[in-house]
Amino acid sequence: MRRILCFCLIIFIPALAVSQTVYRGSIPEELLRPKKGESPYYPIDLVIGELGRGSADAQAYEFAGSVGNGFLSGLTGNPALSSVNSAVRENHIAALNIISPEIFRIGGGRQEADGAVSFLVRFIGKEQAITGELYIRYSSDAWVFEDLLLDEATGREIENVEIMNRNDYNPYERFY
Repeated sequence: MRRILCFCLIIFIPALAVSQTVYRGSIPEELLRPKKGESPYYPIDLVIGELGRGSADAQAYEFAGSVGNGFLSGLTGNPALSSVNSAVRENHIAALNIISPEIFRIGGGRQEADGAVSFLVRFIGKEQAITGELYIRYSSDAWVFEDLLLDEATGREIENVEIMNRNDYNPYERFY
């Protein structure tokens, strides 16, 4: 009995070690790390695209995130929404309350021709989500809210169909 147990341990231990080595070694280093001069890899939301700061200023990205959190809270008195007109604030909060958002995601920002910075945003509830575009602008001393354009609420099934029909092969571009 003792000889059989020792034999089994000798067989299985090397097999586990080999499988871990093969798994780690099967992903080329070029895909794990950006090359010199490349921007870092960010997670991708399949609806709004690459998440992260994008080409926007760091303070703009932080301000946009605080505005998104303000709308996510659903409170009209949230301090992050102080630069938002009260009527606009109430309309957007009412539109978002339809889906009962639990989280939001903010996509990479870009500088617009008129000086504003825009970010794609997505507010996600259990059954539905709302996407939109958030515009902010730097005034004389701080970032201020300019506009938030929201799409209609869409269900998970519709989002999945749209994703399947899109011919976007971002992860594989480097192979073409």
